[in-house]
Amino acid sequence: MAPCGAADSRPAPGEISPQELVRDTSSRMLSALRDERQAIAGNSAHLYDLVSKIVLPYFDFRRMSQWVLGKNWRIATPEQREQFVVEFRRLLVRTYGNALLNYADEKIIYLPFVEDSTARTVTVRTEIEQGGSTIPISYSMYNSSDGWKVYDVSISGVSLVTNYRSTFGNIVRDEGMSSLIKQLVERNGMQSDG
Repeated sequence: MAPCGAADSRPAPGEISPQELVRDTSSRMLSALRDERQAIAGNSAHLYDLVSKIVLPYFDFRRMSQWVLGKNWRIATPEQREQFVVEFRRLLVRTYGNALLNYADEKIIYLPFVEDSTARTVTVRTEIEQGGSTIPISYSMYNSSDGWKVYDVSISGVSLVTNYRSTFGNIVRDEGMSSLIKQLVERNGMQSDG
């Protein structure tokens, strides 16, 4: 999911359906993986850069961060909020990038999306065929002033936001917000090495 440039003939994100946006972005990301496999091998930073440029412009990390932290977002200082958004984004770039390293040209099936017209949200459902079974991946999206944005991803029925909310909530409760941010910084540093 890369930003549309002046020389880009694709329609702007707000001009296409959320399903087309997911399909187009997935296609471009997978093409980049195939085309740059040599450059990616042994250089995770290159992979993370591709994910950041192609996919992440369509994620709303501030909204995801607010939902992940829940009530802890309100008690965090403005500086802690900004630090958390930056580190949570880095965590997701690395998590998504590392998952893509295992991709071996499996087929992606795009299912009809589910729309909630009152909330201006949709869920784009996909399935990845892998070794005779399928892995369902759903993208929860809303129509922002900048076009469709992802605010949650569910893999095999497990919500990324809900999963991290539980884990991070326990850390904040037991050790505080500063400790959570410090742990994310350390975790992201370790992931960038490998």
